[in-house]
Amino acid sequence: MAPATTSLLNYNGIYFTFSAASESHALFFKSNRFSTNKFLINNSVSSVQPSPSGRRRTLVSTVPVEYVPPAPNFDFTNELNRLRILRSGLSGSKTLKDKIHVVDSDSKVKRFFRRDGYERSGLNNVNLDEYELYLIKCIVAAGQEHVLGSGYDDMDSSGGEFVSARSTLKSALYSLVEIIEKWDGNDDDHHVNKKVDSVELNSLLKTLRDVEEFYDCIGGIIGYQLMVLELLHQSVHGEKDIKFQLVNNSNSMGTPLLEIHPPSVLDLSQDAEYAAQAALWGIEGLPQLGEIYPLGGSADRLGLVDSVTGECLPAAMLPYCGRTLLEGLIRDLQAREFLYFKLYGEQCITPVAIMTSSAKNNHQHITLLCERSNWFGRGQSSFKLFEQPLVPAVSAEDGQWLAKGKFVPVCKPGGHGVIWKLAYDKGVFQWFRDHRRKGATVRQVSNVVAATDMTMLAMAGIGLHEGKKLGFASCKRNFGATEGINVLVEKGKPDGTWTYGVSCIEYTEFDKFGITDGSHSHNSFQTEFPANTNILYVALDAAELTGSSKDETSLPGMVLNVKKSINFVDQYGIQHGVSGGRLECTMQNIADNLANRFGTRCFKEMLDTFIVYNHRRKVTSSAKKKRKPADMSLHQTPDGALLDILRNAYDLLSYCDIALPEIGSNDIYANSGPPYLILLHPALGPLWEVTRQKFHGGSISEGSELQVEVSEFLWRNVQLDGSLMIMAENVIGSHMDRKHESILQYGYRCARCKLENVNIQNKGIDWSSDKNIYWKHDVQRFESLQVILHGNGEFEAVDVSLEGNHVFEVPDGYKMIVTSENSGLSINLNPIKKECMDSGSWFWKYMLKDKHIQLELVEF
Repeated sequence: MAPATTSLLNYNGIYFTFSAASESHALFFKSNRFSTNKFLINNSVSSVQPSPSGRRRTLVSTVPVEYVPPAPNFDFTNELNRLRILRSGLSGSKTLKDKIHVVDSDSKVKRFFRRDGYERSGLNNVNLDEYELYLIKCIVAAGQEHVLGSGYDDMDSSGGEFVSARSTLKSALYSLVEIIEKWDGNDDDHHVNKKVDSVELNSLLKTLRDVEEFYDCIGGIIGYQLMVLELLHQSVHGEKDIKFQLVNNSNSMGTPLLEIHPPSVLDLSQDAEYAAQAALWGIEGLPQLGEIYPLGGSADRLGLVDSVTGECLPAAMLPYCGRTLLEGLIRDLQAREFLYFKLYGEQCITPVAIMTSSAKNNHQHITLLCERSNWFGRGQSSFKLFEQPLVPAVSAEDGQWLAKGKFVPVCKPGGHGVIWKLAYDKGVFQWFRDHRRKGATVRQVSNVVAATDMTMLAMAGIGLHEGKKLGFASCKRNFGATEGINVLVEKGKPDGTWTYGVSCIEYTEFDKFGITDGSHSHNSFQTEFPANTNILYVALDAAELTGSSKDETSLPGMVLNVKKSINFVDQYGIQHGVSGGRLECTMQNIADNLANRFGTRCFKEMLDTFIVYNHRRKVTSSAKKKRKPADMSLHQTPDGALLDILRNAYDLLSYCDIALPEIGSNDIYANSGPPYLILLHPALGPLWEVTRQKFHGGSISEGSELQVEVSEFLWRNVQLDGSLMIMAENVIGSHMDRKHESILQYGYRCARCKLENVNIQNKGIDWSSDKNIYWKHDVQRFESLQVILHGNGEFEAVDVSLEGNHVFEVPDGYKMIVTSENSGLSINLNPIKKECMDSGSWFWKYMLKDKHIQLELVEF
């Protein structure tokens, strides 16, 4: 028998070892998904045999074999140097022909075309224009020809010859391809790679075009891959691209290039008067503010799936407390606008810019939701949707693009930090200017408490009033949380100047900065550094300056997080979990471009960046990941976020002399569910000092449910033991037709509800039902008291006990009054007076006095 020869093939993160002798070809494989389970395919069992039907069939044996050593280390140095030279040549090219000339001179491109890789991919049978062919050459030059299905992944990383004899390797590889492709019984003698799926090819070309054009500031496709490898190289070899020191509040006398200090914060929880003033600045400045929602993320950890179609859904579509998360964002915004209307008597519609992506049909779902909701009564012109490009996911081992199959790279959104450059490219900043906006608040969709009380208003108010460029809303960081920290960055420059600015370090970068997450470690930041929550105020002109820059500063905070598994299903329906990541940017690191420069070292100077600080559950609680069965941890789950909503409700209502049980730790409710449900429409405030003037006295018993969906509301001495749901069509106003669109007019024909000296008792929620999903507000009930207000309908209950199941439904234009009499309940339903039809028979009058908002109940 002839001596066996071995060769090694790296295909898509899976290593194949071929052992060839004169009588057989054996294939062993090892991937990141397996440790010792390898499989053998040899010519004795992979032969084609006739089936009973007369068609040929292929038999495959899966015999465990011994351990196969991993592939040799990827030569980062050679590849980095090659790509740097290539990027430099492309950056100096002024025309497409010049660029084509540069990539044609690359060794990988030459070899790809010289050794019939182009023909084997089938692209020679496709009519590509000059630019499309250039994109194909770029992917080859980037070392990713395996995405084209050309079969030339078996060359070494330096661009040299095959790892082993071509004939042995090629024979074994063709055997493998034949086995896989003929599982369907197709007796096609033509090689599969010659077949080109036009849909998949066009999708690939779109991806390549997006990467080439959007990442032009770093060198397009070549620059993207170069940045991936540079970051991966730093991670693998523990290299740091900066010198730094972590210091405490005491000033260091040295002069390092970079120091990180705990930042100063404006603590809203400690200075009530300043907080109230800042919130008023935010309300007054609402006509100068826009809103930005980065909704393009894939939200894989949430695992949201359409229960009917089985389609994966984006986070914005999560049904939370009776509505999608996106609808929740709009409700919070409308509550602030309603507060502005009540104070100043003017309608204010905030323009909303939403960054979407094609991941999980994100853009399509969000667009359809807005259309079905008639653009939430705001008009389509008040929305600007712009779609971020998807980028290739790469292997953590060598930066190779992961692929599901031929022409189908695994792609993910490139992080929310692309928002500034994308907003500039798509004209979003000009659109805000057309709406006369100077600043904007930025909020992520999964954070369901961000608009609680005054945090966002105060942040925006300070930003506008003080002329700041960037503001963070922050809070205490939870130990071990997967969230970044806010820091004060001090940099010493070679020219003797110093720069200072508030910034953020993502948790994925802690190792790079030598930061440890331990309460007893030397570099612990548990108490010193506040949490980054990605709630921002940004001056639009400063953000536009960053987004319009022609270098990598337009993509702040570029990171390569390879600590998570990339999960995908390949063309054969096989599920893969590969250690990898993609090039991401972080929107909050725009702060790195906004630091102030000083001639001398100083710590106390006023900066263009700032932080407002508040109690954690008034700032952040996110529904980011699906809770696993039997998992006792509720952190960042919809369940845990609901408990924080209820804790806020306790803090809000207990101040109003309403007795109710306090919410304990998450562990108590991990299996039993919450002690009660209280869901209040944000337009009751949203500032708590406003809401608290609408509630006073009474109690809410454990196991009760309170839902108030009306803004003009009065609660005085109400005892609730059971379920009470108040639902209104016109919560904050009524829709009017304007320029062929339905626009919500604030304060016009609002519904109203008064409850005074009322005792409510019913069996309420069936807390024992296993069908209850509390965070969805999808629960089973034995009994309830429901008040349903159509149009501008009004309901009043005074000095009455309401026991058992009741539904009080009030028609549009009517007022229902429920009291008690000797025989039971007295229910009177009368038309609202004509002169009160628009404004109501009573309303809350909002007045400003000494930086605070006071309410007066006005009746007609």
